[in-house]
Amino acid sequence: MKSLFLSLLFVPLLGAAEKPNVIYILADDLGYGDLSCYGQTKFKTPHIDSLAADGMKFTNHYSGNTVCSPSRAVLMTGIESGKNYLRGNVPGEAQAAMPEELTVLPEVFKAAGYRTGAFGKWGLGETHKTGKESPHTHGFDEFCGWKSQMIAHTYYPSSYVRNGKEIPLDGKTYLHPIVMDAAREFISTSAKADSPFFCYIPTAIPHAAMHAPKELHEKWRKVFPQFDEKIGQYGAGPNENTPDVVNPIAGFAAMMEHLDNEVGSILNLLTELGIEDDTIVMFASDNGAHLEGGHDPRFFDSTGGLRGHKRDMHEGGIKTPMLARWPGHIPAGSTTHLLSGFHDILPTMAEVIDQPIPGQNTGISFLPTLTNDGEQAQHDYLYIEFTQGSDQILHSQALRFDKWKVYKKAKGGSLELFDLSSDPFEKKNLAKDPQYAEIVKKAKGYLKKASEPI
Repeated sequence: MKSLFLSLLFVPLLGAAEKPNVIYILADDLGYGDLSCYGQTKFKTPHIDSLAADGMKFTNHYSGNTVCSPSRAVLMTGIESGKNYLRGNVPGEAQAAMPEELTVLPEVFKAAGYRTGAFGKWGLGETHKTGKESPHTHGFDEFCGWKSQMIAHTYYPSSYVRNGKEIPLDGKTYLHPIVMDAAREFISTSAKADSPFFCYIPTAIPHAAMHAPKELHEKWRKVFPQFDEKIGQYGAGPNENTPDVVNPIAGFAAMMEHLDNEVGSILNLLTELGIEDDTIVMFASDNGAHLEGGHDPRFFDSTGGLRGHKRDMHEGGIKTPMLARWPGHIPAGSTTHLLSGFHDILPTMAEVIDQPIPGQNTGISFLPTLTNDGEQAQHDYLYIEFTQGSDQILHSQALRFDKWKVYKKAKGGSLELFDLSSDPFEKKNLAKDPQYAEIVKKAKGYLKKASEPI
C-alpha cells in the first residue's frame, strides 16, 4: 500500500480488494497515564509510543467496563455495556462465556477469509474446555495462553493451554514469552502463506502480581531502591505458584518495559516480513489502573491524574489509551477526541474488511476518523454499568455525552454531573446547580434508555 499526498492533504487509498492484517493488543489493567505518549514520566514506552507517532492517538476512548471479563465481552460482541450479557466479573468461568448465537469479532474476520489467533488471557471461559467457553468456538483458529482468568493472576502457572490442549509447566517458567512467541509464529506463518490474519493479543501485563523477567526487575530495583522493603503479594488460586515480589514498584516498571519490548519485536517482525504497510496495529487496555499486587498507581500517576481506578466508574477506571497505526491510511502523528468505546471496534473492523455488521452490534464505525475520509457518525451517549456477583446486581453507572460525565452509584447514590471540558478530574459536582437542571434531566433519560435487564 502506498500513501499519496496532494498539497498538505492526507488522501487514504482504500481498495475494495484490500484485506489488511489486523493486530489488536489489549493490555490488562494498564492506566490512562501508563504510556509515555500519554504523560508517563517514571519510565518510557518508546515502541508503543511509535504507534502514536506513526498513527493516531485517541483521547476519549473507553473500555467496555471497569473490570476484565465484561470489558472483553463488549470488545468481542460489539454490544455496549448496558445491553450486554455480562456487566461484571462473575464467580467461576462458565457464566462469563459468550452465547454461541452471537456473531463476534473473530467470526467477522473468518467470514472474510482471515486466519485468526488469540494469545494471552481470554477471560471469557476456561480455554481448555470445549463449547462456549473455548476461544475456538467463537472463531479463533489458534489460541495460546492462560487456562483461566484466575490462573492469569500469576506469570508462573502450573500449565498453559495451546489449541485446546493443557500443557503442564514446572511452576517456575515465566509464561509471557511463550505466549508472545506463539503470537509471532502465527504472524509469520500467516504472512508466509500470503493469508490475511487477525491477531488478538490480550496480554496479562501489567495485571496483578508484579512479576517481570529477572534482569529487568533487577535493573529497576537500582532505579527505585527506596522500595526494596516493600513486598508485593497476590494469589492465583489453589496449587498455583504466585511468588511474592520484592520491590513491586520496580516490578511494575520492569513489566512495562518488557511489554514495550515485546510490542517492539512485533513491529520489527512486520517490517522484516514486508507487511508493515498492510497491517493495522491497535493498542488499548481492558480497564483502568489497578491497586493490586503491590502496584502503586499514585507513585506512577497511572491514571494520568484522572479520578478513580479499576472497579471505579470515574474516568480513571474506564478511560483507556487507544492507539492505531496503518501506514498510508491513518495520518501519522494524528489525534482524535472522538467519543468512542470497545463496542465500536467490531463495526470499524467490519467496514475495513467489507463485511456486514452483525445485527446485535450497538457500536459505530470510526473508520472515517481513522482515515480522515467520509462523514463520521457520532454517539448520542456512551454508557457503562458495573455489576457484582453471580446475579449481576447493579453497583454503579457511568455516562458520557458531549462534554458531560455522569456518575451514579446504585445503592443510595445520587447522580453526579461533571463538565469534563473544564473539570477533567471530576472534582466539581454540578448536579444540584439549578442552571444544569436540563442537562441532568437529559442524563436521566439516557440512563434509563441505556440500561436493559440482563
